[in-house]
Amino acid sequence: MPTSERIDCHYCKDSLLGKKYIMKEDTQYCTKCYENLFANNCEACSLPIGCNCKDLSYKDRHWHEQCFKCGKCSRPLVEKAFAAKDDLLLCTECHAQDYSSKCTTCKKTIMPGSRKMEYKGNSWHETCFLCHRCQQPIGTKSFIPKDTGYFCVACFEKQFAYQSLYISFCGVTYQEKPWHRECFLCIGCRKQLSGQRFTTRENYPYCLECFSNLYAKKCVGCTKPITSLAGAKYISFEERQWHSECFTCMQCSVSLVGRGFLTQRDNILCTDCGRDK
Repeated sequence: MPTSERIDCHYCKDSLLGKKYIMKEDTQYCTKCYENLFANNCEACSLPIGCNCKDLSYKDRHWHEQCFKCGKCSRPLVEKAFAAKDDLLLCTECHAQDYSSKCTTCKKTIMPGSRKMEYKGNSWHETCFLCHRCQQPIGTKSFIPKDTGYFCVACFEKQFAYQSLYISFCGVTYQEKPWHRECFLCIGCRKQLSGQRFTTRENYPYCLECFSNLYAKKCVGCTKPITSLAGAKYISFEERQWHSECFTCMQCSVSLVGRGFLTQRDNILCTDCGRDK
């Protein structure tokens, strides 16, 4: 009878016949040698992550499944949405409590991954950013700040008609000052703004294109600016921003707005795709 071909561990040379072994780069190792040579150490307990354990990784760091917990409340993070702050992993509740923005109107936390409005250092839930006059959510529509309130364009024109931006036959009135049409220019590209939509920064007028290129946040998904006439609505997570329609799973492209998600290095994944990794 022909004899079986001998299979030995590449490192210790022990026979692997009838034993469990692991292939790495077309080379076989017994489980003990593989763990000694290649196993990652757990960030939490510092012990090797053996062949029989699930190795969970995030930004080149590794954990045992049972060690993958929130650094503040010790809640398990396996298949749960989480955030990172100063190399510390946190569940979304702890991260929101300590680091997330608070809504200027309702004073409650704006949870990571939820839609928000941001203007001049203040943040709002999308449903809390209301026109001061009609009390309707402004959303992605243009708005005009006045004193301590914010107005949709229609309400501003009704309540402050004498202060509205308008184009007349003989010139432009802006901030209660008269301008020749040919003199009312974008501070960036010097294009005439008469009859055009524009926005301001530190009381200087900009066309929307210049303002977007100079100051608007850039979407991680499409790399285009996130902007509107006087503010921006977007989704923010770990100091990165997305348009709502761009906040999708990196693998299957399903929308993650209002859903739980996982991170893998710099990628955002839905829980189904993250579980398969």
